[in-house]
Amino acid sequence: MNWWKSLFGKRALDAQLDKELRFHIEKLTNDYIAEGMTPEEARRQAVLEFGGREQVKEEVREVYRIRFLDATVANIKSAVRFIRKSPTFSATVVLTLALAIGANSAVFSAIDAILLKPLPFPDADQLMRVDQYNPKTSSPLHLVAPVRLEDWNGLNSTFQALTGYYTEDVSESTGALPERVSRAWVSPRFFQVWAVAPVLGREFTPDEETLNGPAAVLISDRFWRRRFNADPNIVGKNLRLDGHLTPIVGVMPPSFLFPNRQANLWCPIPAGLSYGRPRENNWFTVIGRLKPGVTVAQARANLATVQAQLGRQFPKTDAQLSVGVEPLKETTIGDSRRSLWLLFGSVTLLLFIACTNIVALLLSRSAQRQHEISVRFSLGAPRGALIAQLLTETFFLALIGSGLGLFLAAAASDIFRSLAAQLPRVEEIHLDLRIVLYSLACSVVVTLLCGLVPAVRGTRRSLSASLAQSGRSQVSGRNPLQWLLVGIQVALAVTLLAGAGLLLRSFQQLGRVSPGFEATRILTFELSMNWGETGDMKKLRQFTDRILETLRATPGAEAAAISVGVPGVPFRYQTELKLIEGRADTESKIVAENRFVSASYFATMRVPLLAGEVCRETDGPPSVVVNRSFADAYFPGSSAIGHHLQALNLGYSGPAEIVGISGDARETGLDRLPVPTAYWCAPIAEPGTFFLVRTRNAPMTMAETIRHQIHDVDPQRSVYNFAPLEQRFSDALAENRLRTILLTFFAVTALSLACIGLYGTLSYNVNVRQREVGLRLALGARRSQIVTQFLWQGLVVCIAGCLAGWALATASTRLLAGLLYGVSPSDVPTLSAVILLVLAVAAAASFVPAIRAARTEPMQVLREE
Repeated sequence: MNWWKSLFGKRALDAQLDKELRFHIEKLTNDYIAEGMTPEEARRQAVLEFGGREQVKEEVREVYRIRFLDATVANIKSAVRFIRKSPTFSATVVLTLALAIGANSAVFSAIDAILLKPLPFPDADQLMRVDQYNPKTSSPLHLVAPVRLEDWNGLNSTFQALTGYYTEDVSESTGALPERVSRAWVSPRFFQVWAVAPVLGREFTPDEETLNGPAAVLISDRFWRRRFNADPNIVGKNLRLDGHLTPIVGVMPPSFLFPNRQANLWCPIPAGLSYGRPRENNWFTVIGRLKPGVTVAQARANLATVQAQLGRQFPKTDAQLSVGVEPLKETTIGDSRRSLWLLFGSVTLLLFIACTNIVALLLSRSAQRQHEISVRFSLGAPRGALIAQLLTETFFLALIGSGLGLFLAAAASDIFRSLAAQLPRVEEIHLDLRIVLYSLACSVVVTLLCGLVPAVRGTRRSLSASLAQSGRSQVSGRNPLQWLLVGIQVALAVTLLAGAGLLLRSFQQLGRVSPGFEATRILTFELSMNWGETGDMKKLRQFTDRILETLRATPGAEAAAISVGVPGVPFRYQTELKLIEGRADTESKIVAENRFVSASYFATMRVPLLAGEVCRETDGPPSVVVNRSFADAYFPGSSAIGHHLQALNLGYSGPAEIVGISGDARETGLDRLPVPTAYWCAPIAEPGTFFLVRTRNAPMTMAETIRHQIHDVDPQRSVYNFAPLEQRFSDALAENRLRTILLTFFAVTALSLACIGLYGTLSYNVNVRQREVGLRLALGARRSQIVTQFLWQGLVVCIAGCLAGWALATASTRLLAGLLYGVSPSDVPTLSAVILLVLAVAAAASFVPAIRAARTEPMQVLREE
């Protein structure tokens, strides 16, 4: 390892300097002794004449630094000359690295923006999501009652402040046509928790945060620029929101990225304001800011104590409640972490395959440069200098590849955002200095991974060995390391292909799933509504009926209905239900998904009715329809019809009579089996309600017609979010589709690189064995035997790589277990198909060099030798 010390060993340099200094001092001492001095005097005189040791060492080090700089400049010139003289080889390496590093940087930019960077707020690690829940029941939404929020805020000792908000879509009709805008109602301490201030105007005043106080609204930067063309005099102007004039008091900064990224308006809501029974109406999402130095565990313990105190004070409503405290970043990221790390692991494998491929190319290249290296050895060049030159050449190629990869990463980031629009924080994905530094780090790592082995291996042979290898007696060369690298590439490619194949099979299975209703020709959309309208339920019922009648009378419409939540799109609203007639203590609790629909829902969606009738839209007792899974789970061997259910923790009074049993529908997502579901007859639209229209033609052709029809009925309403139901299915599977597309792309690229590596290695082997092939043909060997020999040589390596890849795939695909639908992680047909594909492509890659070897002309080769 002397070459390593000569390149990187500071201790070795100091030891060498000390040795040289001792040599010169001892020589002077011996000269003075020869002149008649005593040894002590001679030593003293020699030291005085030679000078200070450290000063001399520093002067020598400066010489070494100059030599190092000169060597570096020479290596750079040599690297540029090498790239210019070998354009095809250099382009192959650069493009391979650009593809691998570009893909790696693009995925890392998503990892960095979504998982690694803190949320874009001051001291974002102090922000917590605070929820209430009942551990004994399944709570559909962990929202908090406003009055309970005020209790927590006043009694806790670990938070600087707690604030709450809820969002709704409103109609902004200041312009010529009403426009849907998302508004957030925010409780006091909003600015304290988010640590933000308006860039124009002011914050809310205490008067505006009281009941019946003056109206006020803050607008987002993007709304200000789009709607008002960044008017600097915007403060004081009015917005007409749902027919009410509201003065604009300020503009929020562009860096303020509210958790609900669609929110463009913020209005104050009085502290503790609620409707009905205040401690049972839960509608706030609560965010808190911890005090400096307080841990999450301490905050949980403190709020648990506070809630226990409230439970004793309000036993009916608070005794069973617990408090959950989680970092806001973790609740924002959600389940996307697993998919992103899966992609990053896949693209890192791709980079490793690219490095392995380049190592094989550099090994072949270094073998061709043996004569050049031998000549430099004969001229006295140290091994460390030769290694430094080869590493510099590799670094230049890696640096160029990284620079080109950054351009590819920028384009890939746009594609990533379009494919993964549903991912959290996706709009924050962009290239910045961190990504540039990451790419540079990749260049250094690639240089060491790719350049070190060929550099060390290419300079370890003695001059005589190199000359012997180039002599006439040398028939062929063997290089098992290159074949090992090809086998590694094949094994890793099989691993990636197995994962991609399983995801493709899973996606294919999802496409064959029957949702339990007819999703074709269903148009979905929303109307701007606010929670204040729910104060007059009779008026809201009349409005809903009028809209549904208008939709049914629209030419081209067959049926219309409403539903809270889109059928077949993930939306969980699970809670415990109580059977009024009672259940035995030994029977399980009734837990079911809840859907609030109009009676026309079943006809519109064509959900089959198995027994009874659809729910009744009358002013009499409420009714409910349950699905077959519900009836089988909770009424086995008996009829569910006629029993009465009451919803707990749902804000729905009841009890409601079960009047019918419907077929099973995949209400919670196409990738989830039907679960017990209760359809509550609630023919009243509210914020979050979707209108469903079955059309005779393509759904989107009806959008403008419906928009104008509703405008005629209610000019102040904005109609928005039009989309066919099948498109919503596609949007719901966006993350699944992203994983599948990218992993398939990485796998195909990996297979291509592995085959290129196989082709290059076999071609090199054919070139160095031309004399052997020529002699065998001259001695009577058939050309088919030559083809078979080289073809089998390539296939043996691929078969070994496939076996290793099968083992790796069997172990690694277990990580996909929770991401697959309808297919096992160890699915034999998929893995077998992958192996056959790799072998077929490998055979094609091996066939071309094998044919070229068989076409060798014996006499021409022997004459050249």
